[in-house]
Amino acid sequence: MRVLMLSWEYPPVVVGGLGRHVHALATHLAEQGHEVVVLCRHEAGTDALTHPTQRSTHEGVRLIRVAEDPTHLVFEKDLVAWTLAMGHAMVRAGFALLRGWRPDVVHAHDWLVTHPAIALAEQAGVPLVATFHATEAGRHSGWLSAPLNQQIHSVEWWLANRADALITCSAAMRAETAHLFEVDAEGIAVIHNGIEPRGWRVPPELVRQSRRRHSPRGEPLIAFFGRLEWEKGVHDLIAALPRVRRTHPGTRLVVAGRGRQGPALANQARKLRVARSVRFVGHLPDRELVACLAAADVVVLPSRYEPFGIVALEAAAAGAPLVAAATGGLGEVVIDGETGLSFTPGDVAGLAEAVRAVLDDPVAADRRARRAKARRAEDFDWRKIAAATAEVYRRTEVRDIPPLGRPKIASGNAFTA
Repeated sequence: MRVLMLSWEYPPVVVGGLGRHVHALATHLAEQGHEVVVLCRHEAGTDALTHPTQRSTHEGVRLIRVAEDPTHLVFEKDLVAWTLAMGHAMVRAGFALLRGWRPDVVHAHDWLVTHPAIALAEQAGVPLVATFHATEAGRHSGWLSAPLNQQIHSVEWWLANRADALITCSAAMRAETAHLFEVDAEGIAVIHNGIEPRGWRVPPELVRQSRRRHSPRGEPLIAFFGRLEWEKGVHDLIAALPRVRRTHPGTRLVVAGRGRQGPALANQARKLRVARSVRFVGHLPDRELVACLAAADVVVLPSRYEPFGIVALEAAAAGAPLVAAATGGLGEVVIDGETGLSFTPGDVAGLAEAVRAVLDDPVAADRRARRAKARRAEDFDWRKIAAATAEVYRRTEVRDIPPLGRPKIASGNAFTA
């Protein structure tokens, strides 16, 4: 099949897990014989002089990376306007592509490419498939209080109702999408994220070096990695650290990642008098990150909101014992008592208890870690995921969709409305 994918991030432009997902899906579809074109962008803040539109082929995938227009728009300050401008650039590049090439399907990833994806699918007269990787309501615990939240939610609603087929990365995300956007859950395909089998083994000496760096006197070592945003729950992990240290003196925490919550988390650690036991190491290169995960006694994923939880697969691939909040897709990836230990999201006492259980019984923790690693290869293989996605493409037809009005915005919590 000929597939046109649209994504606002694609390596080396990576903001979160979406970029890695689209890259893996596109390359594995290409390996399976499909003709894949990915329409994406350059780094924010560039322009057509510094970063002109590029057309290239990499790993069997044709890339069209559009240049930003000259307008002074900043992603962090002008999100909707910036997104519309990016979409306009994608539409122009997409129309140029359609003059000599026609896809069988258009696949949109996330709300930021809604406008160009709809325009190009309609222009080509082909089905539109949309994958929802997260929702605005989910990221804000159901509250759509600010104008920006409402604007993003309405674009998501439009994409969900305009697409000819929907995909989510977990059953939890399917239920969330169906409820928030008033679509039939039976028509939503659940296709899990995957993980590449390569790159998750590093030399033992590198692991020992990481252990010495983060736990110089052999203290128990906890690790977290991911974006430092409220929904990732790092504040719950830091709040639990004093409880863990009361029964396991000297326990240290290494936090790998960047985000808006960084300063607040550092301040929280100071207030709780554990600042010297918490290391904020920022973004780690892949090999350093894998070594850090492998060196840890336990990797904790305390997310308040997690549509899937690819970080759990990555920690499992590194062989690390897992403790994870039973939220969203994480509850489907980490099976409590079998591939890790779970706790209720936001339950600081429960988090501390699960960490203590891992530290108290490393043999059982190692057994769960081995099961998690084995399941990763069985259930989260990108080749199977690509084949399942291609099957969605094959069975999807253009629907007769009437004009859509503006959605109603919940005045209270969108999950209980």
